[in-house]
Amino acid sequence: MELLVKKGIGDLRFGMIRTTVESLLGNPDRKYTDEDKNQIWLYNRQKLALTFYEDEAFRLGYVVSSSIATTVSGIPVIGKSAADLIHELPQKQFRAWESEWEEGIQNHFNEDNWLMLVEEFGVIVKVELGAVIERDEFVWAAKL
Repeated sequence: MELLVKKGIGDLRFGMIRTTVESLLGNPDRKYTDEDKNQIWLYNRQKLALTFYEDEAFRLGYVVSSSIATTVSGIPVIGKSAADLIHELPQKQFRAWESEWEEGIQNHFNEDNWLMLVEEFGVIVKVELGAVIERDEFVWAAKL
């Protein structure tokens, strides 16, 4: 699935409501509510976690993928070193990266695109993408 920065993943767009997502992907394998009352849907086959924000009328706002089919700008992500991927990504679009290491996990965050690469043992094991915020408001790719 192609990660589309500021938009979503595959056919999913940030701002979609749950019924629209369900019509595209089917029933999730598991649903749960986090401490902020957001709803998280897990799709095992796709290795995908989707977060619907409670304070945004349960619109899709965050995606986590561990699928080897995940790409960014057409470049495969999972299993590649973060340094190699960052070098291959278009530098104009992916300029600044912040990195932090904690308990064996190296996170690489690109705030402009709200993209996080999670690296363990020298390779990316998952990628996280969130809807961007401008002027304290989410920028939704899908309109209601």
